[in-house]
Amino acid sequence: MNDDRLVHKTDIELHGDRYQIMVYCREDGRHFAKTLFADDDVIINDGSTLEDALAKHEKLLPLAISSRKLLQEFRGRIGKRLVRP
Repeated sequence: MNDDRLVHKTDIELHGDRYQIMVYCREDGRHFAKTLFADDDVIINDGSTLEDALAKHEKLLPLAISSRKLLQEFRGRIGKRLVRP
């Protein structure tokens, strides 16, 4: 991904938080959209055009965010059960 070129960057607000979407163009002309949640947590969607990649990413990003929040809640409940006296 070293030769990928950033062609679009935007912020989106979902569930009260802001997320950055970066769209890159590969050497072969295909595009991919990327959002970083953490250094080791990234969502990527690809498409044949900038518009394709961005539309797919914007459609799936809310699901990715919701699933991460559910996982955090689940881990929090499990942690509380393990800590009980």
